Amino acid sequence: MARRAFKLASFATIAASTTGFYLYSNKHLDPNDFGVVRIGRAVATTAVITYDYLTSLRSVPRGTEEYDHVKSQVHLRSAERLRDLCCANRGTFIKVGQHLGALDYLLPEEYTRTLKVLHSQAPRSTMQEIEQVIREDLGKEIKELFISFEDAPLGAASLAQVHKAVLQDGRTVAVKVQHPKVQMQSSKDMLLMEILVLAVKQIFPDFEFMWLVEEAKKNLPLELDFLNEGRNAEKVAHMFKCFDFLKVPKIYWELSTRRVLLMELLEGGQVDDKAYMERNCINVNEISRNLGKLYSEMIFVKGFVHCDPHPGNVLVKKCPTTGKTHIILLDHGLYQNVEIRTNAASYLPQITMLLNNVPRQMLLLLKTNDLLRGIESALQTRASASSFLNMSRCCVRAVAMYQRSRTDSLYKKAQISISEALSLWQINLSSWQGIGSQDVWMVLPVLGSCESKGRKKIS
Repeated sequence: MARRAFKLASFATIAASTTGFYLYSNKHLDPNDFGVVRIGRAVATTAVITYDYLTSLRSVPRGTEEYDHVKSQVHLRSAERLRDLCCANRGTFIKVGQHLGALDYLLPEEYTRTLKVLHSQAPRSTMQEIEQVIREDLGKEIKELFISFEDAPLGAASLAQVHKAVLQDGRTVAVKVQHPKVQMQSSKDMLLMEILVLAVKQIFPDFEFMWLVEEAKKNLPLELDFLNEGRNAEKVAHMFKCFDFLKVPKIYWELSTRRVLLMELLEGGQVDDKAYMERNCINVNEISRNLGKLYSEMIFVKGFVHCDPHPGNVLVKKCPTTGKTHIILLDHGLYQNVEIRTNAASYLPQITMLLNNVPRQMLLLLKTNDLLRGIESALQTRASASSFLNMSRCCVRAVAMYQRSRTDSLYKKAQISISEALSLWQINLSSWQGIGSQDVWMVLPVLGSCESKGRKKIS
C-alpha cells in the first residue's frame, strides 16, 4: 500500500510539474505564486500526509486505545501540515482551509481546532498592490478618488481586504479590494486540488471529499465577483426590511467593479464579544433573540441564506441617539437557496450519511446552527429558549405558506390560516410564560402537528 502511495505521488508530481511548466511559461503568471514551487508544496504535503496515515496505523490493532491514540496524533500532524500549506499557498487554499475548519460535525477535532486559526492568518496585500487593483479597475489613482485612504486594512480575508476611506464629497466608506493574484490563481488552484483529492481517493477509497472541491469550483467565481456581492446585499436589505434592527451596508455602484466594492462604513463590535456588549450596555438576550429571528426567517421562510455566518461577519452597535441596538450583516458574497419548506423531510434521513451523501444545504444549516449556538454560548444566553421559539414560529409560517400555495379552495386556505394562528398562539403562550430550554418539549407537539400536516400535503 505504501509503495502504491509513492507511485501515485510520483505520478501526481510529474503531472503537476508538467502543468507547472506550462503555467510558468505563461507571461501573465508570476512563477513565484504558481509554478513548480507552489504545486510542489501541495503535492509534497499530500504525499507526506498519505504516507503518515499508511505507515503509522499499519501495525496497530484497530479498536484498541493505542490505535485511537496513534490515530489522534496522525490527525494532529496532518492538520498542522495542511495548515502550513494553506498559509504558504494563500488565496484559495486558505478559503478551503477555513471551510474545513468549520466542519466540526464531519472532521476530527484535531483538524477543526488546527484549521480554525486560518481565520486570523489571512494574507494581506501591500499598498502598492491595492493601488494597482484600484487603478486597473477604476481608472484613477487613490488620491484622485479619496480625500483620505487608510493604509492599514480594517480587516483581511482569504480573497480580499477592507480599507477605510473618505470620498471627495466627504462620505466615509469601506473599500473592499480583492487580492490581485487570487482571480488568476483560483481556477488553477482548484484543478490542483481536484487532482490531489482524486489521487488520495485511489489509496483510501473511503475518502469522500470531492464534494468540497466541487462546491469550491461552483462558489468561488461568485465570491470573486464583487458586483454579485453588491446585488446580494441590496436583495437582503429589501427582503428583510421588516426587521428594523438589521443594518446592511449601502452599495456605491458608481465606484464598484468585480474586484473593488465601495460600501457604506458600518462599524461595531463582534456579535460574540460579551465584554463589548457590557461596555455599551447592550442587552445580550435581545441580540440572541433577534439573530435567531433573522436566520430562522432566512432558512424557513425566505429560503435565502447567508453562507458565511461567522462572528466576524455579524456586528452589533447601539445607536447613540435612539438607544436602539442594531445587528450589522457583512460579507454578502455567497447565498444559498434552501428550499427547506418542501425538502426538510427528505433531508433528515440523509444526515447520517456523511460527506458526499450529506446535502449541501444541510451542511449550511448545520454551520448556521453552530454560529447561533456558539454566539449564545459566548453571550451566556443558552438558558433562554428564544431562538428555539423563533425557529418554531418560522417553521409554522413556512408550512402554512406552502399549504396555502397548494390549494385553490378558499375554505381550505381559511382552515390553514386558523390552524397557523392557533399554533403561533400556543408558541407565544409558551414565550409569555417564560419557558426555559429545559421546557422546550412543551411546544414540540405544535411542531410535530405542523410537520405531519405539511408532509401529508407534500405527498
